Amino acid sequence: MARVFVYGTLKKGQPNYKHMINTAKGLAKFQGRGRTVEKYPLVIAGKYNIPYMLNIPGTGHHVAGEIYSVDDQMLQFLDEFEGCPDMYQRTLMRIEVVEWEGKGGGAGEGRAAADGVVECFVYSTMTYPPEWVGLPYHDSYDSSGKHGLSYVLRESRD
Repeated sequence: MARVFVYGTLKKGQPNYKHMINTAKGLAKFQGRGRTVEKYPLVIAGKYNIPYMLNIPGTGHHVAGEIYSVDDQMLQFLDEFEGCPDMYQRTLMRIEVVEWEGKGGGAGEGRAAADGVVECFVYSTMTYPPEWVGLPYHDSYDSSGKHGLSYVLRESRD
């Protein structure tokens, strides 16, 4: 099992959360909530209002999200879903645990480290248009947030 930190449309209550609970795509077990140890710019960009964490450490905010323990099948699905490695790149990042539900068990499922930090795979991007750096930075994502930029589901795109 691997740990994955999701900050956008795959979180509970967001438009693509259905994929996280679809066991036909693999297993994903909610472990807790967290935020990035380093600051990153989280922007909403493109004509479909997609959330992107730009891989520019030290800029932006500590981004909030959810920590999941996933099996290899789900990790492979997420790589495909996230357009990895072209649109997003999967990298290890340090995540500060804010709330932990994970139970004991195998490696990757146990408690958070003593300092409350875990390493998780995160889908961020280094392949973005330069003008995205000038977009507003968010510390958390909600498709129906005050920003007014509702995510456009894949099945609704032209």
